Amino acid sequence: MTEAVRWAILGTGKIARAFATALRDTPGAVLAGVASRSLEGAQAFGAEFGAAACYGSYQALADAGDIDVVYIGTPHPMHVENAMMALNGGKGVLCEKPFTMNRREAEQIVALAREKKLFLMEAMWTRFMPALAEVRRIIASGEIGSVHQVTADFGFAGTQDPLHRLNNPELGGGGLLDLGIYPLSIAAALLGPVADVRAMALMGETGVDIQTGFTMTHEGGGMSVCSCSLRARTPAELTVSGSLGQVRMNTMFHRAQSVTVSTADGARTIDTPYLGNGYVHEAMEVGRCLKEGLLESPGMPLDETLHLMGVLDTMRGQIGLRYPSDA
Repeated sequence: MTEAVRWAILGTGKIARAFATALRDTPGAVLAGVASRSLEGAQAFGAEFGAAACYGSYQALADAGDIDVVYIGTPHPMHVENAMMALNGGKGVLCEKPFTMNRREAEQIVALAREKKLFLMEAMWTRFMPALAEVRRIIASGEIGSVHQVTADFGFAGTQDPLHRLNNPELGGGGLLDLGIYPLSIAAALLGPVADVRAMALMGETGVDIQTGFTMTHEGGGMSVCSCSLRARTPAELTVSGSLGQVRMNTMFHRAQSVTVSTADGARTIDTPYLGNGYVHEAMEVGRCLKEGLLESPGMPLDETLHLMGVLDTMRGQIGLRYPSDA
């Protein structure tokens, strides 16, 4: 590949704009292309973010040359089709979370990437933030003793408009896939694969979950207690507790700029600043993997993405959350 990583962005919504902003701050990244469902939409986005080429269809971008990796920023139910389109076009893929609507779809994408020997990663940006790296360092140091529990929450008071994507089952709405996936993923990153999960939820009028709580046991022997909400503005903190103390990722944990360690000897806070808007770190990881010839990131391996999609499927079965994609 070339010296610079040639990125393309598929989709021009809010999350795509955030990622395009991050690419400006990512060393060695260039925005080689952007695609929308209309050429006008792509051109407006491209003019704002300096895209080298604009495409009026997703397929046109997938077929284009001079692109190393495609960021998929379309609505949840479109991820499987869009990711496979990009892979079939010979491009690496960074696919926004949730990776897909269910594990069956995720397995299709992973199988295709492995068949074609192309890079693929779930865009779980929190996995690559400095705060998580610091928490892992503290755990490894033994300062908080043997780790046994993680508690995490993520919630805000979202719109109650039934047509908004957060509430619309046709667009993969609900708190679990949009917010609960963050504490789920980071708990697994810290405590290991999920051995068992129990979930409860309050369902909204449109049939999606508006508040969900879930408790997990992990193969390493630890337990995590997590929740998400589309109705309550929660502290959004994550605490890892061990036999000698705890370390807290301060509000909001997915973009924590500091962590606090508390033991019998007292408390101390460590600054953990991040680059740009935070998405920079996952973009840097993708660039590193591509330049080193890796087909997946050790920080968010594909088998773990598949495992966590299966955990989400299990929780959705427990709370009665079904989508058209499950048919």
